[in-house]
Amino acid sequence: MYQLLQHIVSQPHLHARWLNTLSFMENAGARKISACEHATSVDLIQLKHAAEEHRHAYYLKKQILKLDGELCKTYLPHELLAATHTRHYLHQLDMLTCRYLKTQFGLSGQALKNAAYLFVTYAIEVRADELYPVYQQALDQAGSKVMVKSIIVEEEGHLEEMISQLKLFSADWEAHARYVQALEKGLFERWLAAIEEEINNSIIRIHATINL
Repeated sequence: MYQLLQHIVSQPHLHARWLNTLSFMENAGARKISACEHATSVDLIQLKHAAEEHRHAYYLKKQILKLDGELCKTYLPHELLAATHTRHYLHQLDMLTCRYLKTQFGLSGQALKNAAYLFVTYAIEVRADELYPVYQQALDQAGSKVMVKSIIVEEEGHLEEMISQLKLFSADWEAHARYVQALEKGLFERWLAAIEEEINNSIIRIHATINL
């Protein structure tokens, strides 16, 4: 992953699409959290998470301005990396997690939404705790003006909060969380592979054009 990120960071147009892709996913996460909210019984942590995920989406979008103010102004497919995988990543994880929790706990309705919020958010926060530090390492190595250190700190806080809530949800939360993490890992690996394939195909097209 580090080598891929090094290559992405070294190419401004590619880097802008990467930032835009992360922004899209943070925004999708915020919207998913809001969609899980009860109409009246919404706790402070859930509101905080939605607000911070929206802020991360905004922050990442603003970082693009450090590269080129004309790049990636929308979330249209051509401005994302592996657009199809990116757009379905969180939805697929949520769907698979809901199916699992429904089978394991017999949940439905708002109770299922709440449980899915806990486990999906936990899995995503674990991923963020792995991804963002590696990305920051690539940024530091390149001497980039782009920074994600503030996001790293907040994601660490999110993870601690999710663990506290999961402990209240089930004494066996770790076993269920491992299952959801396995689901997420499969989606993440396919997403990363799709990004790498897209970049490689782009390089091949460029070389073919040069050789014409």
